[in-house]
Amino acid sequence: MLLCLEELLFLSDPEVVVMSAEDDGEAIWIGIARKSAGAECPGCGRWSSRLHGSYLRFPADLPSAGRRVVLRLQVRRFICADTSCGRQTFVE
Repeated sequence: MLLCLEELLFLSDPEVVVMSAEDDGEAIWIGIARKSAGAECPGCGRWSSRLHGSYLRFPADLPSAGRRVVLRLQVRRFICADTSCGRQTFVE
């Protein structure tokens, strides 16, 4: 089932992976994350894989089959590898 969700929801971004999918009868909960080892700093463009932390975001989504859909997006914050960059950390 998870592979089907990935194919249906995230065709445009092969780096997105569905981590979990749960149906509690009232809502469909879908956990998603990126599977890349790091990200590019938007300030200087340098690649970083030094993880600073992570948190969940819950972007709004439309109902499906009359039930609420909740996206649990795992977002990682990275430390910029360039000490001269104006950003110390950034979100993927």
